[in-house]
Amino acid sequence: MRKLKTMDGNTAAAHVAYAFTEVAAIYPITPSSPMAESMDEWVSDDRKNIFDENVKIVEMQSEGGASGAVHGSVAAGSYTSTFTASQGLLLMIPNMYKLAGEHTPAVFHVSARALATHALSIFGDQADVMAVRQTGFALLCSNSVQQVMDLAAVAHLAAIGGKLPVLHFFDGFRTSHENQKIEMWDYDELKSMVDWDAVKAFKKSVLDPTDPHAMGPAEQPETYFQHREASNLDYDATPDIFKKYMDMVNAKIGTDYKPFNYYGSPDATEVLVAMGSVCDAAEELIDHMVAAGRKVGIIEVHLYRPFSTKYLLEVMPKTVQKIAVLDRTKEPGAIGEPLYLDMVAALRGTEFEKCEITHGRYGLGSKDVQPGDILAAYENLEAENPKEEFTLSINDDVTHLSLTPSHYPDTAPEGTIACKFWGLGADGTVGANKNSVKIIGDHTNKKVQAYFQYDSKKSGGVTISHLRFGDKPIKSTYYVKQADFVACHNEAYVHLYKMVEDVKPGGHFLLNCTWSDAELDEHLPATMKRYIARNNIKFYTCDAVDIAKRIGLGARRTNSVLQAAFFKLANIIPIDEAVGYMKDAIKKTYGKKGENIVNMNVAAVDEGVRNVHKVEIPAAWADCADDAAPAAFKGRNKQQTDYLNKVLYPYAHMDGDSIPVSTFLDTPTGLVPSGTAAYEKRGIATDVPVWDKDKCIQCNQCSYVCPHGVIRPFVLEGDEVNGVGGDYAALKGKDCDDKFFSMGISALDCTGCGSCAQVCPAKEKALTMVPVSDDVICKNQTKFDYLFANVDRKEVPFKESTVKGSQFLQPLLEFSGACPGCGESPYAKLITQLFGDRMFIANATGCTSIWGNSLPSMPYTVNKEGRGPAWANSLFEDNAEFGYGMAVSINARRQEMKSVAERLAAGELGQTAQDWIDAMNDSAAAETTGKALLAAAEKIADKNEDAKYVVENKQMLIKPSVWIFGGDGWAYDIGYGGLDHVLASGENINVMVFDTEVYSNTGGQSSKSTPMGAVAKFAASGKSVRKKDMVQIAMAYGYIYVAQIAMGANQQQTLQAIREAEAYDGPSLIIAYAPCINHGVKAGMNKAQEEMKHAVASGYWNLIRFNPDLAKEGKNPLIIDSKEATESYRDFIMGEVRYNSLTKRFPERAEELFTEAEKLSRERYDHFKALEKSYEE
Repeated sequence: MRKLKTMDGNTAAAHVAYAFTEVAAIYPITPSSPMAESMDEWVSDDRKNIFDENVKIVEMQSEGGASGAVHGSVAAGSYTSTFTASQGLLLMIPNMYKLAGEHTPAVFHVSARALATHALSIFGDQADVMAVRQTGFALLCSNSVQQVMDLAAVAHLAAIGGKLPVLHFFDGFRTSHENQKIEMWDYDELKSMVDWDAVKAFKKSVLDPTDPHAMGPAEQPETYFQHREASNLDYDATPDIFKKYMDMVNAKIGTDYKPFNYYGSPDATEVLVAMGSVCDAAEELIDHMVAAGRKVGIIEVHLYRPFSTKYLLEVMPKTVQKIAVLDRTKEPGAIGEPLYLDMVAALRGTEFEKCEITHGRYGLGSKDVQPGDILAAYENLEAENPKEEFTLSINDDVTHLSLTPSHYPDTAPEGTIACKFWGLGADGTVGANKNSVKIIGDHTNKKVQAYFQYDSKKSGGVTISHLRFGDKPIKSTYYVKQADFVACHNEAYVHLYKMVEDVKPGGHFLLNCTWSDAELDEHLPATMKRYIARNNIKFYTCDAVDIAKRIGLGARRTNSVLQAAFFKLANIIPIDEAVGYMKDAIKKTYGKKGENIVNMNVAAVDEGVRNVHKVEIPAAWADCADDAAPAAFKGRNKQQTDYLNKVLYPYAHMDGDSIPVSTFLDTPTGLVPSGTAAYEKRGIATDVPVWDKDKCIQCNQCSYVCPHGVIRPFVLEGDEVNGVGGDYAALKGKDCDDKFFSMGISALDCTGCGSCAQVCPAKEKALTMVPVSDDVICKNQTKFDYLFANVDRKEVPFKESTVKGSQFLQPLLEFSGACPGCGESPYAKLITQLFGDRMFIANATGCTSIWGNSLPSMPYTVNKEGRGPAWANSLFEDNAEFGYGMAVSINARRQEMKSVAERLAAGELGQTAQDWIDAMNDSAAAETTGKALLAAAEKIADKNEDAKYVVENKQMLIKPSVWIFGGDGWAYDIGYGGLDHVLASGENINVMVFDTEVYSNTGGQSSKSTPMGAVAKFAASGKSVRKKDMVQIAMAYGYIYVAQIAMGANQQQTLQAIREAEAYDGPSLIIAYAPCINHGVKAGMNKAQEEMKHAVASGYWNLIRFNPDLAKEGKNPLIIDSKEATESYRDFIMGEVRYNSLTKRFPERAEELFTEAEKLSRERYDHFKALEKSYEE
């Protein structure tokens, strides 16, 4: 019997890959990164592979680079693996052809994911794998976490014992991140199945200067074709090789794996064909249908390439009459998707040729597929006029391909307990549920399953944990919609989401809230109260926020409290045992964060057990009247209004599945109206700031640092003060006698990070964080809404070049999905305040693009004139080139406008047109002269084609401000080649690098920006080499404006650098230090600005500006804005878990790396000072 352990699909694949791998070349991408991260951890733990060595893991600069390294590694004789998905897999295509053409034993493990088309989707389908089916790789599919463990071994064994590289894939997220209790391989068992003669032959066949040969020649037309055909026999033999190793695995563990497996009635007449996680859900449905007398089944494809008709026919029931082929991809314009076309071709000329074959698409972008959706495919086969082509799980009201089932059956095995937890990103709910599943899985005989669903926000977004426990195997690869237990961990959700409706009659509902029983009647929506009362729901509350605050964990860290409450109510294992297991898990999970964190979480468990309150349900709830229907949204135009009501509203209520295809008929390109985030009003904060006008010094620093544009200063005159209930003060400053000052706080958009209160410099803080209440929220929000709608911008005596003056400008980035306390978004917000009404933004995929534009929220907005940033995302790797293309295009169009204006200047519009030509590259002057030229052109446009052109292309009169946004993973690694080229081009373009020093969006992997000594994923034992110095690389060109900034260390320097960069007529590069949740800042992300201050004061980060314009004036172009270190470097880094944790795990290595890193920081500053001096000579 193999060892049982609870894990997800990525961990299962990594466990096997580690055994067979000598070298792994990797690059992070969601959802595949955890495979390489696990392997890196195991290396640091000194785990040995079957060759009795640690795996050598190399992180490359891109997926293209990783595949190149794989190619080189196998060419030199090492068994080599990589892990990827989606666009990353596509970047590997050129090398995949080479790897297959040279018959190498490389293995790729792929968490199959959607491809970026009209929009980015990080979620699961099989489009990426289908895009490489022509490369020559063998393609092997696993349907479940257990199959990943089992068939990953087949992938490696077949690669070693066969002639082809293997791509082993499984559904991204649904399988890669699903937790199940599974049987694990022992490495000795794996080793016993290896063809060691094949190993020896491989090692002898590789590049070797003692017995040399050459690979990769250039070949002429005379022989290339024949050479390609010479591999046919190897492809013909490959299915048998896979069958051989499947049989070997079957003999070891008692399974029945085949290239194709059949499940269902032996005399089935209707059969599905599919591959991936849908097969498990189909099996569950088939059991249900067969028990009812139906003759149905499914053919599950494991070996997709080479496609073997022989093995397909071996499992096909002879009684089959109708077949439905399910593809988890879309090929626009094709007559069918790949698996369908393969099936049609395979059955031609066989006894099944006359079977009726339909085909459908399902599950794109992780679209949930319920058993009822699969039932619809069977029902379609039985219909008198079945749809030959169909889609599942959606409402296609345009081409009418979608199928609707007759009902949605409950097909889970008897005794299965289903649970659902609604949490807030980074509140610990997901982590706690992973621990709960492991506790139950490891300490009982029950089968377990956990799957985690997320919305588009960063930490602070919605998380939904789907957990199942039972005595029988769990094949439910779909969301929990019929739950025995539902928990809501944030009281704001009760008005947003239909949660309690998922509870089965008689089930449990746990609500984390601050409300008393009497207040529940006031706060809960009528639909919730009715459902609870009419369905005998056992309703409990727990004020976990108050408990967490009292203990010292903070308002957001409620996970340990609520995990304990769950174990008490669910009664899956005795509560005393559960408490012990939870406390053991806490010590393991939080040990590296220090004893104090451990003790607080242990106390939270005890409090959670003690403080669960049962609510006695009032009889009146059963018949309570409906609440008033919410008012429809009204946007600035029809397009936005339609979007708000038809897309944002259902999306914001986690009801996006209900949106029909017709909604997107006008925007199939992925167009999103600007400024939709302002309508969400999520109300997720547990504490919000309250402003005290009497203590405020009107510095506006709170507005400057707010990550979400929530808090803003307003200048009022005359009757405008009547709408703020006396909450204003006289505006301080010269010539301000008739003006008043007030601070607006959009409480419903606040995330409660507290950055504003922390940065307030007033002796007695003018901002205080207070617990949310109806009164606080209503007062703040009403005031903000009034100020925003009714108070226009005033002329004030504070220059926009000052921190105070800049904050009277409207932020055109507001209410984004960035993490509370985010170090990135304040920079972007500031840039939009300065230049937003004429900005183009090319945004690299990463954190800044996810919080910058994830449906349904578009936080980049417009001013009252309807102007705002024009934002777009292409990919991750090409962002510099994408932005450069924008700049070149705009310049070409403006040159056309200039040519038109020159003709007008020589003709009817004379000096008016000439004025614009002279001013076109001056932002302020181009505005005024452009308006004059437009007004003149409008008067003669009906009789002058050039004037008509000016009117029709009036946007080109404005001087554009072109920005390229991206993180350090893009700028330092995958996009560096393009970025270097664009900067070197001399084009007037601005590059903003948000430097978190890790790949933040994919979970905190090491980049070339990661400093020496930092612990990150792919650097589990601390980064051993120094950070790449992008500043000096860019400065070496001599004509690039370069700045390194840290807002919290010097607000004015940040503002000055951004303004100088934009004003510079050439390329500019700004690198901004951005504390991140991945750093583990012990002081908390509410002190992110203070963390920046300490980073600079300790010499960890330097502030510099290099301005080539100064050199032209005979001045020193290099300005060092930070002083020599005045604080302890070691104290600074010890305040972050990414450094501190290394001292606990590898103390000697930590001391060595930290000592060297501190030395390098001093040398770096000294080098800058020497450079500064050299420019003066």
